[in-house]
Amino acid sequence: MDRRTDEYDTAAGGGASVQPTANTSEVNLEIEGMTCANCAGRVEKAIAGLDGVSDVTVNFALNSANVHFDDSKLDTSKIAEAVADSGYSVVTQQLSFDVDGMTCANCALRVEKALSALPGVTTASVNFALERADISALSGKVNDAIAIKAIEDAGYHATSRNKSGSEDGDADEATRNEKKQDKSLILLAVSALLTAPLVLQMVWMNLGVSYHLPAWVELALATPVQFYIGARFYQGAYAALRHRSANMDVLVALGTSAAYFLSLYNMLTANAGQTHLYFEASAAIITLILAGKIMEERAKRGASAAIRELMALRPRRARKVVAGEGEQDVAIESLSVGDIVRVLPGERVPVDGKVHAGESELDESLITGETRPVARVSGDTVVGGAVNGTGRLDIEVSAVGDDTTLSRIIRLVEKAQTGKAPVQKLVDRVSAVFVPIVVVVALLTLGAWLFTGFGAEASIVAAVSVLVIACPCALGLATPTALVAGTGSAARNGILIRNFEALEQAHNVDTVIFDKTGTLTEGTPTVRDICPVEGVDRNELLRLTAAVQAASEHPLARAVVSIAKDEGVSLPDIDNFKGKTGAGVMADVEKHKIAIGSEALLSDLDIAGPPQDLAKDIKKHEGEGRTVILVAIDGTFAGYLTLEDRIREGAKQAIADLKARGISSIMLSGDSQDVASHVARELGLERGEGRIRPQDKAREVEKLRKEGRHVAMVGDGINDAPALAAADVGIAMGGGTDVAMETAGITLMRSDPALVSAAIDISIATRRKIAQNLFWAFAYNVVGVPLAAFGVLSPAIAGAAMALSSVSVVGNSLTLRRWTVRK
Repeated sequence: MDRRTDEYDTAAGGGASVQPTANTSEVNLEIEGMTCANCAGRVEKAIAGLDGVSDVTVNFALNSANVHFDDSKLDTSKIAEAVADSGYSVVTQQLSFDVDGMTCANCALRVEKALSALPGVTTASVNFALERADISALSGKVNDAIAIKAIEDAGYHATSRNKSGSEDGDADEATRNEKKQDKSLILLAVSALLTAPLVLQMVWMNLGVSYHLPAWVELALATPVQFYIGARFYQGAYAALRHRSANMDVLVALGTSAAYFLSLYNMLTANAGQTHLYFEASAAIITLILAGKIMEERAKRGASAAIRELMALRPRRARKVVAGEGEQDVAIESLSVGDIVRVLPGERVPVDGKVHAGESELDESLITGETRPVARVSGDTVVGGAVNGTGRLDIEVSAVGDDTTLSRIIRLVEKAQTGKAPVQKLVDRVSAVFVPIVVVVALLTLGAWLFTGFGAEASIVAAVSVLVIACPCALGLATPTALVAGTGSAARNGILIRNFEALEQAHNVDTVIFDKTGTLTEGTPTVRDICPVEGVDRNELLRLTAAVQAASEHPLARAVVSIAKDEGVSLPDIDNFKGKTGAGVMADVEKHKIAIGSEALLSDLDIAGPPQDLAKDIKKHEGEGRTVILVAIDGTFAGYLTLEDRIREGAKQAIADLKARGISSIMLSGDSQDVASHVARELGLERGEGRIRPQDKAREVEKLRKEGRHVAMVGDGINDAPALAAADVGIAMGGGTDVAMETAGITLMRSDPALVSAAIDISIATRRKIAQNLFWAFAYNVVGVPLAAFGVLSPAIAGAAMALSSVSVVGNSLTLRRWTVRK
């Protein structure tokens, strides 16, 4: 709830009486993350410290905050930021809209301001390149109708992207875009036909052919171009000026109108002799800018092709297998977790799931970037959108709709593409004053030419050239098109960049910290040796150890359970299971107290370690890169197991690639120091640290950052979550789990260490394109406007330069679509 109030009582739960003012507003926020009364106190203190807050009450039981504030000094977005800074978050809803009618960055800025001004909106971002608006608002405060009205009041048209049945929505949007493109092409063809005779007579004159179209013919050809085909520029200019703003349409409308009406004036006031007309200039400007806009639209769609390719992977129907009834053709929306669906050869997998029956090879290239087909057999997980090979698969559904991996990938890529680079804020400020400055420069040009005695006609022509060469579109497209193309290419290659901050920081990385298990190694260890002490039976040691490990999800635990099952060992029930992070596990099994883990765990439990002869063997195993887990039964050391986890193929080359880029590589592992040192030597790492707990990894990250290093942390996104969050850039390896995607700034969709350097490469390439685009966008204006002001460029050439400026910027961004991971 967010309402303007003139009088209210003190909020329940405490707080002083509030004296109302004309600008006083009240808002109730739903807070996430509070776990105790102390949390509520911290949130309350953070909000109370804001200038403009007159009263705040945070209710821990309701997870809510009631705030009274002066809305002339403060808005809800600042309150939400204060809550976030205190370590908690405000519950918000996300809404997205397609926006029609924007012609330059200034239009996008105006829509953004209109949405930001809505009560309850915490953030608003409008992407000119994608013609899309995204807002985050307090739950229940803003709906489609409110947001669309705000956009339409700003002078544009909007359609919601928030309706259910996204596939139908995508199809409708594609149809609308095709119709819009077809209409633009027809208008361009008509405009070109009408303009061609006007331009050709100029060509004939330059070739020495003295021929002029009659003045009334020029007028007849130019008028429909000016007022019918060019109507979009007048409409856009009117909408902008009505809202006390200015955009590209204002410049085009002013420039072409000046050329057209100057020609009409000369035509009406001319004597019987021939007079100079500029109808070809006004018509050519409109035709060229229209052509540039069409090329720009096509190029922009090319930049965002990755999202459409991902959306195209989502099947709409599936073959559901029903016991006793056979196959049923059903809509994807009707499937539930646990259903069985059948996928025939050549079809796309409709949902995330697990192979229930059958075996085949799947092409997952558009999801993970893996170019080779991947074998899938009973029990293996499959990802929706993958293409089935030659086998038939029955799949048990594990996720549908928005919970599928493909849907989460699409959301992440969209979120990254609709973000803004820090430099975009500067561009937005420039765009806000760009058009008024150009109009002033054009007036100064007109005055200077008149003052120096060139006459009204030549002065107006020079001013028109200034108006039509200025290109705010190029400025607005420079950053978002590069960001869209770069993140799209990264996603196509299995690299999900979550936001621009990750892209920006990845460029600066000089140190990469790797987790070992599942990152540099395959993460599927196998038991090699089972070594009991004298007097303990091997099978009994395995039976008790596997019983306890069955309660753990750790890869080492799964390996122990696997070998027990392979050997037909029956596992008893356990009680009082406890885990000690980074050290091991404990439980009661058949009245025995079992402890499994490292020497540190045994030491903490006052259990003597292995005898000297076994200690030497253990040291030897660890020196050869094997992991050793110790087992104690009833407070006495009973033996140990050794496990091997193969180093990933390509890990050594991945480390070498980072080294070639001048980037240091460090490994932090929970294994012993001997194992860590062995793997570090094998891979050529700068150093390998063992006996590292998850919290120690985060401390190591902070330590390196304090030394001035820019750190990337690479892990599996679960045990490594603290370190992923602490690093400048968190990179989650493989799996695409919720934790990985939410914690890390970059997620690698396949477990290939080579993608770490590739993620850095695409970050550098994208930033380079942004810099190039901004340089050319500013250069066009810095060079072009003075040339036009000095009369070097004619209005028609100036219009062509304006049109080509946007096309060249978008075209430069499109070169990122060719980026691939270096083999």
